[in-house]
Amino acid sequence: MAEKVQIAVIGGSGLYKMPELTDIENLHITTPFGNPSGEIVIGTLRGKRVAFLPRHGVGHIYSPSTVPYKANIYALKSLGVRFIVGVNACGSLKEEYAPGNIVIPDQLFDYTNSRDRSFFGTGMVAHVGVAEPYCPELCDVVFQAVQTVGGLVHKGGTFLIEEGPRFATRAESLIFKAWGCSLIGMTTCPEVFLAREAEIAYATMAHVTDYDSWHTSEEAVTVEMVMSTFQKNIALAQKALAAAVALIDENAVYACHSALANAIMTDRSKISAELIEALEPIVGRYFG
Repeated sequence: MAEKVQIAVIGGSGLYKMPELTDIENLHITTPFGNPSGEIVIGTLRGKRVAFLPRHGVGHIYSPSTVPYKANIYALKSLGVRFIVGVNACGSLKEEYAPGNIVIPDQLFDYTNSRDRSFFGTGMVAHVGVAEPYCPELCDVVFQAVQTVGGLVHKGGTFLIEEGPRFATRAESLIFKAWGCSLIGMTTCPEVFLAREAEIAYATMAHVTDYDSWHTSEEAVTVEMVMSTFQKNIALAQKALAAAVALIDENAVYACHSALANAIMTDRSKISAELIEALEPIVGRYFG
């Protein structure tokens, strides 16, 4: 049995290459949904054990639509993770959210169309509430952490997640802006929904790399632009993550930690033992 770890970070593989991280070990975890994006790196940070998972795999081998989101969240849940901080590069749909800034969004618009969004389906049906898709309490912690290390950070905003892997057209970008969205990215969905089903508190630290395509006075978004700005923010992201880990109360209990309490609709007598066993890290406590 792997050691229990309550805090996890999902982001680029460069995030865990920080001087403060000690007692490092790599874990290969298999799940009923296949392998996670890569090995999970566990280390000690500010006195707490933290799991780091490279969302796109080492070397960025998974596109936003092929990331094994279910395997990733399942693997972290099986370790005992109760808090996840996601780190994302994103485009801005608001003038005041400038490249180099960090945003802690509080709302989400899922504009993807080909991703498996749930652990539940035929055999075990569950309807989980996501009116507040991000954990408000964890968002407060991450916001405070970025402020503590001197980052220019904004709190709140709607994060639109497009399918990708292409960037948005200017027409799409202008429409998303007109809808009132604040940010645009490709990877938070279904990660955030799966985390809620797994009863894990989830917040994201969104790093603004560009103004997407709507801002005609700026150069249209390119891979070079995204990577250049994000690399400049890596050191800040590492400091903010260390501060967030220090601030997280591992004993805290939030509403999202019981998201399944009244969500499973299928009659217990109709749910197979095999399905309960497959989803044991997620649903086990309700079938004890």
